[in-house]
Amino acid sequence: MISLDEAVTARLESHGARFEVLVDPDAALAIKRGEFEGDLEDVIAAEDVFENASRGDRPAESDLEDVFGTTDPMEIIPEVIREGEIQITAEQRREMQEQKRRQLVDRITRNAVNPQMDDAPHPPERIERALEEAGFKVDPMEPVESQVDDALDDLRPIIPIRFDEIVMAVRVPADYAGSAQARIREFGELEREEWQSDGSWVGVVRFPAGLQNDFYDLVNEVSSGEAETRVIKDEDELETR
Repeated sequence: MISLDEAVTARLESHGARFEVLVDPDAALAIKRGEFEGDLEDVIAAEDVFENASRGDRPAESDLEDVFGTTDPMEIIPEVIREGEIQITAEQRREMQEQKRRQLVDRITRNAVNPQMDDAPHPPERIERALEEAGFKVDPMEPVESQVDDALDDLRPIIPIRFDEIVMAVRVPADYAGSAQARIREFGELEREEWQSDGSWVGVVRFPAGLQNDFYDLVNEVSSGEAETRVIKDEDELETR
């Protein structure tokens, strides 16, 4: 379950009665869209249905039976969320908006590059400033994924930006290959790998281009700076770093 501080109220009025439940805001939106795949118990603040959640008042069982055909809260809660309205305070809206803004900046930073600077990643601070300059308003009630394209449209007149992936070849010396390759292969999508006769490991990994610096940091960490990396631009050209 979640804490009361994290929950919003979903309210349904029907048959002259009011029903309220306390739920995580993102989960509530996912349930309304039919996209929720988790455990309901993990995203509610109370396994209960209220008439007035702020006072803790509960509806009559007869009202539950009339409207939902059951008194089981775990059957009623999703119905209240799907058919009702999600109530949020101004403070909750601000908190949700700030959380979504951070998630949006992180998503763009991880995937975007600057095409005018040899596809170098954009720092998060640059993305934040550009979004502010563009006047982009994050919708706290919409998933981050659905806001990325609109944010990019607003960013492009302000900063050169492109979503891209990078393919990186890395060779790890034999002294580090055993443990290093396990962490490197988890960084992105391992496209191919090969163990060399000298015990070294060569892998080719695809990942969001904005994570280049993070990848270099990881490779240096797991190989004490002795690994070699190459950015694969096409089948015939390799760029050595």
